[in-house]
Amino acid sequence: MQQLMRQMGMKQKEIPALRVIIETDEGNLVFTSPSVTETQIQGQSTFQIMGTYTMQSIETEPVIPDDDVELVSSQAGVSRDKAREALVRSKGDLAQAIMDLQG
Repeated sequence: MQQLMRQMGMKQKEIPALRVIIETDEGNLVFTSPSVTETQIQGQSTFQIMGTYTMQSIETEPVIPDDDVELVSSQAGVSRDKAREALVRSKGDLAQAIMDLQG
């Protein structure tokens, strides 16, 4: 079988993966200790992943730079803590955070 695959230009190898993560809009599929096989055919690679997975949600808090916190704090006249909270609620949108704090 291996010789026939080589004659057809196919190469196959096992990849010693510890974990595979597939990111989607709905969440991340996390395969732990999967069996991963790479197949190369005419310069193209395909991967086959076998194993069980768990779905992880992607609800994460945005990274808010200190410069943004300082700007919102000074523009809205509030403490840095309140400015950071407003930025988290607005998902990092500076204008929205300032308007929420002023209005």
